[in-house]
Amino acid sequence: MTHTERAVVVLEDGSVYSGGAYGARGRALGEIVFSTGMTGYQETFTDPSYHGQIIVMTAPHIGNTGVNEEDAESRRYWARGVVIRDPARRASNWRSNGELEDALAEQGVVGVRDVDTRALTRHLRQAGVMRAGVFSGSALPSGAAEGGAAAREALADIVRGSAGMVGANLSGDVTTPERYTIEPDGPAVATVVAVDLGIKSRTPERLAERGARVVVVPAGTAFAQIEAIGPDGVFFSNGPGDPAAATREVDLLRLVLDAGYPFFGICFGNQILGRALGYGTYKLDYGHRGINQPVLDRATGRIEITAHNHGFAVDAPVEGTSVAPFDGGRYGRVRVSHVGLNDGVVEGLACLDIPAFSVQYHPEAAAGPHDASYLFDRFMSLMRDGALHGSEVG
Repeated sequence: MTHTERAVVVLEDGSVYSGGAYGARGRALGEIVFSTGMTGYQETFTDPSYHGQIIVMTAPHIGNTGVNEEDAESRRYWARGVVIRDPARRASNWRSNGELEDALAEQGVVGVRDVDTRALTRHLRQAGVMRAGVFSGSALPSGAAEGGAAAREALADIVRGSAGMVGANLSGDVTTPERYTIEPDGPAVATVVAVDLGIKSRTPERLAERGARVVVVPAGTAFAQIEAIGPDGVFFSNGPGDPAAATREVDLLRLVLDAGYPFFGICFGNQILGRALGYGTYKLDYGHRGINQPVLDRATGRIEITAHNHGFAVDAPVEGTSVAPFDGGRYGRVRVSHVGLNDGVVEGLACLDIPAFSVQYHPEAAAGPHDASYLFDRFMSLMRDGALHGSEVG
């Protein structure tokens, strides 16, 4: 592809960053966020949690390893737009079967290259993430790339008129259209129902590696349908959007907890557990996104390097043990099990009186790190030793 075409990134505060067109041409509107991962760009762009977002890659050189058919985390590219500094001239990896830019173009992901992503990231850290737009091709008005004030203000007005992430209920956009099952290699030792709120493909695989038969069901599946499967445990996945808008999922989880099923949630699933327990959630200024985030496991004192992708967090007491506020303490005592070391954000919840726990980060991280993979073992132990429902497996 030729790279003489211009493109711009326009933020809702009027900031403009110019570069060259990359991937698909056109217009992409969404919340602009930054990811600090040095590797795993294909996994990032195919992560359903990035639905509705424009991703700024802080690693300067992107595209070196191309793309392949094995590393995608879902059935499509969910990033609405991408912003990079220095794209690779060509892919150079034995596993590659295509170029990143071609894949982005085929998937309709509008991108921009040759942007000072360090300056853009510093601006987002100071001002907070916000709505933005990437404009190229026929969507880029004459003069905008060259600094024309009127053209740039017109683009900023388009951005300001777009939808924000607060109040967005997006799990229905990214969930599987129909139920499917991931079988273990050997005899099944447990059955897990995984509610797909934007699940990554590696997650059920990590459970299946430990002997679980994983039945992945769409968001909106009724509790009676989950019970009919006869699970030993229930899992809520990662996903995009504002947890305050996910009232249906919160109601479903309360039914799961009331029935005594062992529960494990990650990312969006952690936020849903927090709200089901009666705690609030809030939007972070710029969120945590990348594969190098330090988290303290308060039970062991161990510091884990973890993979994150979240812009909202649970508002629960970090110190000591609290009683879950919902319905006069119906779910008993809760402890914040993990804390982010960069900013003290709640990164995990452990229920002390019911068989339920969750973490805000991604223990399945396909591009690494794998410090937190023990959490899948913990869930398997909870199903084995906790309030099992005796499903027939094998």
